[in-house]
Amino acid sequence: MQLKSLFAAGALGLAVFATPHAVMAEEVFDAPVATRQANETGLQTAIFAGGCFWGIEAIFSHTRGVTSAVSGYHGGTASTATYRQVSSGATRHAEVVRVTYDPSVVRYDQLLQILFSVGADPTLLNEQGPDHGPQYRSAIVPMNGEQRAVAEAYLRQMGSSGVWRRPIAVAIEDYQQFYEAEASHQDFLLRNPNSAYIRRWDQPKVEALEENFPSLWRARFRTG
Repeated sequence: MQLKSLFAAGALGLAVFATPHAVMAEEVFDAPVATRQANETGLQTAIFAGGCFWGIEAIFSHTRGVTSAVSGYHGGTASTATYRQVSSGATRHAEVVRVTYDPSVVRYDQLLQILFSVGADPTLLNEQGPDHGPQYRSAIVPMNGEQRAVAEAYLRQMGSSGVWRRPIAVAIEDYQQFYEAEASHQDFLLRNPNSAYIRRWDQPKVEALEENFPSLWRARFRTG
């Protein structure tokens, strides 16, 4: 079945789809296919921020070609890289997911398209869904020059695509240090499928991945 949003991109509210799931917690955007691809071989690492890391980690854990998806923190110091402190919004960290992937199966530009199609609204500044604060900003953290070139080109492409009514608010951040989040935050959707937050905000993202990217969908949840 084709997944179709009843809301225009950039609007606020619930999105309703012609699927058995009926109501999804967030919009699904039709992010464009990137016109530039990274020249990568062998296992690669990418870091993405798109609001609460539970949902982003769940999406990429269900993406074919991803061998590891680990929730963590980026942009602050080691001494404040704890969930309690990062949640204050005062540590400069963002909640991120470190993705290890095989570019012969899923390319970096495809990961970006997935992120901004089913994971995060790229027009929101320091917020996603019910979560607000700089720790929930959307950001791309390139790990090499190839990724940076693709990310820069893709942000320009998104800005001129006409898909979103508001300006793109995604930042490209220099890599500093990735701090792995506490064990209780790893594989959170897998271990807490009945959580009200997960059912409202994150499970619909995973379902949207399956509907919109069937060739990259993987049913088995891979742990990071």
